[in-house]
Amino acid sequence: MSDNRRDFLRKSALLGLTGLASGLIGKESLDKIEHVSESLSSEGNPFTLPKLPYAYNALEPFIDKQTMEIHYGKHHQAYVDKLNAAVNSTNMDFSLSDTAKCATIEPSSLPAIRNNLGGHYNHSLFWTLLKPNPTVSANSPSGKIAEAITKKFGSFDTFKKDFSDHAAKLFGSGWCWLVKDDAGNVRILTTPNQDNPLMQLGERGTPVLALDVWEHAYYLKYQNKRADYISNWWNVVNWEKAEQLYTQK
Repeated sequence: MSDNRRDFLRKSALLGLTGLASGLIGKESLDKIEHVSESLSSEGNPFTLPKLPYAYNALEPFIDKQTMEIHYGKHHQAYVDKLNAAVNSTNMDFSLSDTAKCATIEPSSLPAIRNNLGGHYNHSLFWTLLKPNPTVSANSPSGKIAEAITKKFGSFDTFKKDFSDHAAKLFGSGWCWLVKDDAGNVRILTTPNQDNPLMQLGERGTPVLALDVWEHAYYLKYQNKRADYISNWWNVVNWEKAEQLYTQK
């Protein structure tokens, strides 16, 4: 497969992930796709596992070293490996504007691209939203994102409870998100499996905070106590990164 062909398929898969493939594709949308593409993959192809920005034990005692080793080194790596295999195995020619439709029908390789690209994107973002070397002091947002949370929920404590409830009640495996719309308003969304708010056909938004509630994210330390995992996760939220995501255009 040529480098140009690989690059086309990679960008096409990313377009399907972000749910931007409805109607005509403008330059701004293509620029966003290229930005995500560059951040998640090496030059050209294949997709690669991003470097973890801290040591495996840097989130203790709230997220343990063994969980991080397996979650990052095994689960995330598996999404990358399967994504590369799926992209490299497809020989289907399709236009950018057809990608979202193609991701839900035959050939069978396209759902594999969607699912594993979601897993790769979600985890790549998740690692950056965890703050290493946590302290015992209260961990709360500041800046524009704090203002947006207060505007929407009335207070940070109310938001924290609402977000925790959404995450705890999500059936099965999936993710809980704080997202923003084009006007800067925030809201909480949940998605199943490795979907994310950029892939939604209904409610959508740009992620500014993400919580993985798959069992592999917490079971070694917390067993079936998802609520305890969620409660402790607040101690390692990287609000500086969330602020950056919220304020970037």
